[in-house]
Amino acid sequence: MEIRVHKGQGKLQHVIEIGPHSLLTDAPKVYGGEETGPEPHDLLAAALGACTALTVKMYAQRKNMDLQDIEVRIAHGQHDGAYQLTRHIRYIGNLSDEDKQHLTDIANKCPVHKTLSGEIRIVNELE
Repeated sequence: MEIRVHKGQGKLQHVIEIGPHSLLTDAPKVYGGEETGPEPHDLLAAALGACTALTVKMYAQRKNMDLQDIEVRIAHGQHDGAYQLTRHIRYIGNLSDEDKQHLTDIANKCPVHKTLSGEIRIVNELE
């Protein structure tokens, strides 16, 4: 899957195209944007939150666990010289503490978590 990003209608707004889906990104007003969409770091945090919720929900369904809902919040920003993503997970359903711990172990295996925790290379190709 290739992601395409191009200028949108605002001063700094850009359109992100992901297959058949489109969304906007923008900068905060303090940086000259118009806040017409989330800023890129918010999208990164959202990717972790979405991947966590999807991964855990799929696992719980396969294992017939009584996970009625999962709520994931991601706090993010610079902290002690590193960019930190703090994930808050709330499991809703009839689950034991052991079930919740196991689901948290599964959350740590979501593909985005593994990507962000592993080695990342960014390769530039100018056209």
